[in-house]
Amino acid sequence: MTRTESFIDGTRRLALLAPFLLALAGCGGSGGGSASTGDASPGCVPGEPATADECGIVYVAMTDADGDFVSYTVDVVSLSLEKASGAVVETLPGEARLDFADYVELTELVSAANVPPGTYVAGTITIDYGDAEIFVESAGEAVAATAADAGGNPLERSELRIELAERDRLVVRRGVPSLLTVDFDLEASHTVDLLPTPAEVTVEPFIVAEIEPVDEKEIRVRGPLVSVYADAGRYTIDLRPFHLRDGDFGEVPVLVSGDTEYEVDGEAFDGAEGLRALESAGAGTATAAFGTLDTSAREFTAARVLAGSSVPGIDTDAVQGHVIARSGDAITVLGATVIPTAREAYFRDRVRITVGPDTKVFRNGAPEEALDIGDISVGQKVTARGTVTADNGGDGLAMDATEGAVRLAVTRLAGTVNEVVTGQVDLDLATIGGRPIRLFDFAGTGTGPDSDADPADYEIATGALPLGADLLPGTAARAFGFPAAFGFAPPDFEARTVVDLGGLRAKLAIGWGAEGATAPFTVIGPDTLVPDTAILGEDQRHYIRIGPRFVDILDIEGGISIVPAEEGRTLYSIRTGDRIALYRDFAEFADALARALDGASVARGLHAHGRFDSAAGEFVASKIGLVVTAGE
Repeated sequence: MTRTESFIDGTRRLALLAPFLLALAGCGGSGGGSASTGDASPGCVPGEPATADECGIVYVAMTDADGDFVSYTVDVVSLSLEKASGAVVETLPGEARLDFADYVELTELVSAANVPPGTYVAGTITIDYGDAEIFVESAGEAVAATAADAGGNPLERSELRIELAERDRLVVRRGVPSLLTVDFDLEASHTVDLLPTPAEVTVEPFIVAEIEPVDEKEIRVRGPLVSVYADAGRYTIDLRPFHLRDGDFGEVPVLVSGDTEYEVDGEAFDGAEGLRALESAGAGTATAAFGTLDTSAREFTAARVLAGSSVPGIDTDAVQGHVIARSGDAITVLGATVIPTAREAYFRDRVRITVGPDTKVFRNGAPEEALDIGDISVGQKVTARGTVTADNGGDGLAMDATEGAVRLAVTRLAGTVNEVVTGQVDLDLATIGGRPIRLFDFAGTGTGPDSDADPADYEIATGALPLGADLLPGTAARAFGFPAAFGFAPPDFEARTVVDLGGLRAKLAIGWGAEGATAPFTVIGPDTLVPDTAILGEDQRHYIRIGPRFVDILDIEGGISIVPAEEGRTLYSIRTGDRIALYRDFAEFADALARALDGASVARGLHAHGRFDSAAGEFVASKIGLVVTAGE
């Protein structure tokens, strides 16, 4: 095997899924520097005042679903929308550099742009790979990779046009809110060759769009404070996404409640006291809010607000990642995003952090809980603030956080159920935070050496959490919560949420290699697709993934059929060249697919999301994407 193109061998499949959420509402106040050509309305172009009577406002956000890149940093140059008339409006005021691997469990609001009224039928996204920093995992280590196009040429810039499904045309009216979700999906066409140094990543960006939001993730809204309206329970910021230190991305209101927790300049508050502390900090204070978007009201409400020196990278350096080992006051963090005060954020796979008695410790969801460094244990997802003391360009990075702070975030586990008893689930862990369990050293986590956490039988306290009927021994599951304090296991972990097999979305991936296949299906019908498994090679993609579990479709007796979901939202798409066509109706999609596979064109990759019915041998798909290369 020369390529990691998705084998069923226990190695990590290199895949990336990155949705973009665009929420459009009636506008007023500041816009995000949008630009337009064609029939833009007065007041919706740069340099002219914008009012709710003249335009809408686009809230653009970015995120990343669970994938296998350790770090994937690129520059998003442009994200434009196109009217039926051909007029184009830009939603980003400038380039935005981001690491998609940081956004597995987070969505980032990145722009608030003025948009002229009208019907939008398409969009175009441009990504610059010229200064990309990509790291993939090989034998447990993060190795650098270069990006190339499908022809093997170094990838500098990628531009892709998205044509919306006919009944999903985005209609923006004056004062009438609208909503659009765009998914940037590289899973079907992203392959990695680990043999060369650096590794080589073949990239064929795949993007689809919907008029309704899909993922219910925590959203981050970041930027300097403009003003606080304590009586109204809100404040406004000048949006400045990712870890940018300047730029005008638009003004955004943030709602708060009596349950909102705050950390302002290293001090914890909640409710009205926290909002007063934010107001006292004054205009220009850095903020980062985490919360949820009410899609019907188009309102963002913060569950947690960081401000001033509590925002990573503002007054002190910061490191974000998962603790893989601890010895005394020294912790080692894996897969770290380093956010220095004096330069752009960057990636280091391992960082050694020193903590001490004066290190402040906070936990998400517990603003005033008395914590100390003893609560920092192996597996814990952390953000540490302190001073970077060394950087040799590799594993030489160290941080002194003895006078700083560590924030504990919800940690994500995945594995196979060993046993379920009242108040406890035991897992055979596969990953923590998406990284393989073999990288974690659990020495010292227990009350004694014989009580250290055992990843093969990891004890998760579930308390009164409702557990699904599909949470059975041998099935896949995920848990979200916090590891026990260092030296206090068992139990090893306190769960806030447990997701059983029935709640895990299945992913189907089929690849026909660089040459593709002219006849990849034995059936292309109005209600089913049947892949021809006889033409699939051992070194090609042919698996279903359900959480940490993989099923080789070549092992399914009688083969597999792909059928449309009968409930919920569905979206089917075909990419040819630099164009993606979207379909809401399966029969319409199948008809277009049959026309695209004209005997000369070839299918190169398929990916689908949905549910696997093993008894029927059916993959019930809510989303399907196909990459088709036109014949010569």
